[in-house]
Amino acid sequence: MKEEPPLRKLIFVLALAILAVTASAVAGTTPTPADHAAAAKQCSTERTTMGEQAFKLLYGTNANKSNAFGKCVSKLAHQNAKNQTNAAAQCRAERDADPAAFAAKYGTGKKHANAFGKCVSGKAKAAAAQQVKATDNAAKACSDERKADPAAFKAKYGTNANKSNAFGKCVSGKVKHATP
Repeated sequence: MKEEPPLRKLIFVLALAILAVTASAVAGTTPTPADHAAAAKQCSTERTTMGEQAFKLLYGTNANKSNAFGKCVSKLAHQNAKNQTNAAAQCRAERDADPAAFAAKYGTGKKHANAFGKCVSGKAKAAAAQQVKATDNAAKACSDERKADPAAFKAKYGTNANKSNAFGKCVSGKVKHATP
């Protein structure tokens, strides 16, 4: 067996490392502890608003749906991280267009030094609130539809073997159509 020259191996390893870093950057950001803490509050609110059963049907993936809260927190933490990234990009563009107006609009204190942070947190919180509201509204609509005719509901939305994922598919479909 012929051994490859060390330089060729090094270049191959470096290329793989660059591809891995690029792929992770394109895939999104990693949720921070703050994203997880906010997601836990959002999930508690959702569970209270839509009810325990609907919440478990929406997020639970194991047989008794007992993992619903953890799945919810994980999903919303990733959404929160994405919201932060999108909000930062929007705020940068707004700041670059007119720095003085940006500082006056978002900043507080004498120097308005906190304008960027206030902008990002405000936009990210607004996006998260809109997503939670859309999910709650979709869950209510799907719950009503399921109550009207459970068999037709499962047939329409269920995609797995026993159609047990119908509620989650219904909600996610309605949320996709409700959010920009």
